[in-house]
Amino acid sequence: MDGSAPESSDLLEKVLLPVAHEDDAAKTARALEPYDPTGVTALHVVEKGGGAPDKTPVEQSEEIAAESFAAVRRVFPDADDHTAYARNVVEAIFEAADEVDATAIAYRSRGGNRLLQFLSGDRSLKLVTRARRPVIALPVEERKESP
Repeated sequence: MDGSAPESSDLLEKVLLPVAHEDDAAKTARALEPYDPTGVTALHVVEKGGGAPDKTPVEQSEEIAAESFAAVRRVFPDADDHTAYARNVVEAIFEAADEVDATAIAYRSRGGNRLLQFLSGDRSLKLVTRARRPVIALPVEERKESP
């Protein structure tokens, strides 16, 4: 594959849905649900340390992935799942999109303050500016005001 998006008249035919953990997966799936995608593949990227110790043990990461996929399937029962192991999360998302022949990547910004975004390299910015296929930024749930 040449890295370009597959030809399709339906942007939501095969949506790749990156998720970080169970709560994030549930919120992201609910944010995508109103758009009624034809197909969904949930993606969990296990961040590798690149010479340093991994952020979490592999067994724990795989458990987080399984919980995340289950949360997506509560909204999209027929969703596929895909796990990637990589140092660069954004590149792993792009590679997974190629592997599953996604028509689009849909994500929900995880926010954070400016310092956190700076330190993480602002993955959202990289995701939308370096993508080789359409990227859909899903709305973030409204936060409830405390009395």
